Amino acid sequence: MGFRIAIDRGGTFTDCVGNPGTGRQEDDVVLKLLSVDPANYPDAPLEGIRRLLEKLTKKPIPRGQPLDTENIEYLRMGTTVATNALLERKGEKCALITTKGFKDVFAIGNQSRPHIFDLLIAKPDVLYDSVVEIDERVTLEDYVEDPKKHVSQENGTDLVRGLSLEIVRVLKKPDVDQIRTALQVLYNSGIRSVGVCLMHAYTYPEHEQLVGEIAREIGFTHISLLSSLSPMIKFVSRANSSIVDAYLTPEIKRYLLSFEAGLKHGYRSGANRQGVRCHYMQSDGGLVDAHAFSGLRAILSGPAGGVVGYAATCYDPANEIPLIGFDMGGTSTDVSRYGEGKFYHVFETVTAGVTIQSPQLDINTVAAGGGSILTYKNGLFHVGPESAALEPGRLATGRVDR
Repeated sequence: MGFRIAIDRGGTFTDCVGNPGTGRQEDDVVLKLLSVDPANYPDAPLEGIRRLLEKLTKKPIPRGQPLDTENIEYLRMGTTVATNALLERKGEKCALITTKGFKDVFAIGNQSRPHIFDLLIAKPDVLYDSVVEIDERVTLEDYVEDPKKHVSQENGTDLVRGLSLEIVRVLKKPDVDQIRTALQVLYNSGIRSVGVCLMHAYTYPEHEQLVGEIAREIGFTHISLLSSLSPMIKFVSRANSSIVDAYLTPEIKRYLLSFEAGLKHGYRSGANRQGVRCHYMQSDGGLVDAHAFSGLRAILSGPAGGVVGYAATCYDPANEIPLIGFDMGGTSTDVSRYGEGKFYHVFETVTAGVTIQSPQLDINTVAAGGGSILTYKNGLFHVGPESAALEPGRLATGRVDR
């Protein structure tokens, strides 16, 4: 058995736990370090692994060279990279591709009023920089309460059976040349990440898949197809999820690549058996291989690890007293509940003003943490969402010019 290492990479601090392979808590090695400290190391998790290996092997390991992970059984990590990028609106420049006539649906939203008596409604900014409409249309041919009873029958041409077994009518097939021209203009504008959400693609994904193929041929580096990521009903929520993935996944991938570069043999895969097994915590509390980690499933990666942790260590099944989790970081604060011996999941949430359709632990997040910046605007104090991170300011540290 090799070393087992778990890391929680937050916006301010990074916490690391290493076990020599015994699985006993008393053998754990725990350390905390700054998440950003360029004067001493380029990446906090890599530095944490280096220090843990020094303690576990009792041998000095120099900085500045890829880490030998031969004796590591696995790495497990939770990160707030996606959470903070969404809260602070620091994601990738991206575009939305949708059905013709529906580009304004996302600005309109679902008309919900969370603060119905508020006289000043501040709508959150959209995450995308541009919208491309595709001249295509499919519709559900009939709908009845009994899923086995259909008014229409598939004919293999304009009437087809969708993945949900509903009959779909193809009203308008997309024109390949028009799609290619529109996407080429988008690519030439500098955008490299796109989120694709077409009407009823959850049951009839062929048109989305066609757009995705053309986008890949043109050279877009990230293409988010919600028919693959989250094939669920509700067009507005699904479209928002597509944009969130396009907005955050490139940021996640950049971090994963930089982290892998610090490992001597990289991540383990089918073609690379020398690499280390590396899993990341998803928003639903489950682990996923590093190669499959995406922005849509990473928004609550760090907070989800906290919920799983306190549920395993603090809950007593003998008395079944529910637990309340309060996790304040440098940028955000997360509140959750665990009870009845089970995790509470939700499938549609609003995070940082964005409706997301993806399985998540039921965690409430606010953009205010220990390092949030206090500003004074229009006669009122505002806390966050900007964070001072590791530079909290002169008054907080006593560094006041006199």
